[in-house]
Amino acid sequence: MKKKGKKYQAALSKIEQGKIYSLEEACALIKETSTVKFDSTIDVSFRLNVDPRQADQQIRGTLTLPHGNGKTKRILAITHKEEEAKQAGADYVGGKEMLEKIQVQNWFDFDIIVATPDMMGELGKMGRLLGPKGLMPNPKTGTVTMDIAKAIQEIKKGKVEYRVDKEGNLHLTVGKASFDNEKLVDNLKVVCDTIVKVRPASVKGVYIKNVALHTVMGPAIHFTFEGRN
Repeated sequence: MKKKGKKYQAALSKIEQGKIYSLEEACALIKETSTVKFDSTIDVSFRLNVDPRQADQQIRGTLTLPHGNGKTKRILAITHKEEEAKQAGADYVGGKEMLEKIQVQNWFDFDIIVATPDMMGELGKMGRLLGPKGLMPNPKTGTVTMDIAKAIQEIKKGKVEYRVDKEGNLHLTVGKASFDNEKLVDNLKVVCDTIVKVRPASVKGVYIKNVALHTVMGPAIHFTFEGRN
């Protein structure tokens, strides 16, 4: 097994091994564990007692972080409401010609697609290309809507999507190392409260097996919070 570097070991030494921190303690400590020179992202990872093969346990949805997560979302709006989308803050706007650009030029200089329902026929043809990249818009996440201006504005303000993977894990970026403690606490509370609320009724016993906060290439800080189980 590859030995961790000195920076990682120094960061790890700040974490009391075996301790389960409070949410507030974890947010205060996490910024001290960054091992990179840039403004590291801070992620939360959940290990859930769910079986995503069961339809009612495929946890997926959206939430709005009160302070955003520090990431700038580049939005591609596929719609005939082009002026409305531009005024709302979309980075790229267009119709079928934008989809052709993706196919022909392998163009992916965007992070999320929002669309009006009338464009889903064209988008549906690109399911095999957009689906595996997690870029296919979906009414359940609010990225397919007639009110495209509202969808764009919400994303710009901090609306993010969460989704459990096939192993029952869920990862979400909640901020940056440059965030102050209060902003991290606010964001993390929203995430934790949301995950608790979407617990499937069919799950028996412990729902959240494990939850940890970590920076890019940094060690994990395990924590607990009110309502966890």
